[in-house]
Amino acid sequence: MRLAISDQHEGLKHAIARVLACPWQRCTVHFVRDMLAHCRRDQRGLVSAALREVFNAEDQAHARERVGHVLERLRAVAPKVCGLLEEAEEDLIAFYLLPAEHWSKLRSTNPLERVNKEIGRRSDVVGIFPNDASVIRLAGALLSEQNDEWLVQRRYLSAESMALILAARRVEDSTPTQDHIAKEAAALSGLSRHR
Repeated sequence: MRLAISDQHEGLKHAIARVLACPWQRCTVHFVRDMLAHCRRDQRGLVSAALREVFNAEDQAHARERVGHVLERLRAVAPKVCGLLEEAEEDLIAFYLLPAEHWSKLRSTNPLERVNKEIGRRSDVVGIFPNDASVIRLAGALLSEQNDEWLVQRRYLSAESMALILAARRVEDSTPTQDHIAKEAAALSGLSRHR
């Protein structure tokens, strides 16, 4: 199972669907921030707490149930938030498809943003780069360092939980779907016509 996580951007969402052909997870942190902009100051605590309930559910079924409760509670208070939540529901709870051990890391883009912020911070220290290659070397070194840290020191996702995903994926890949069979049959019939 693959999952792409990003901020709300329709072009990026369409590219993920077309190129990666995997579910898309909208960053929940950015969604909550966006929703707080659509309500009064005195409603922000209530809206924020209600949305966190959805993202801290036991599983996807409970998350859907909580979305329903949140919509009931907030409909009179923040109708714009309710409309946007209804539209984004599937994109906000896609992370529940993966093992529970990964949920806290898959529902937002914060780890990626931390890496980007560090690249920006280090670039500001240098100030002016003599050429494009020097910028690429600095960013590449920082990304390589981050990759090593995630692999060796502080695993971003545990080896055990990744093993579960990879095992499930091997089973999925070994079981041909009807769509896969149909495409393969069409390809083979096309080959036989050309001979």
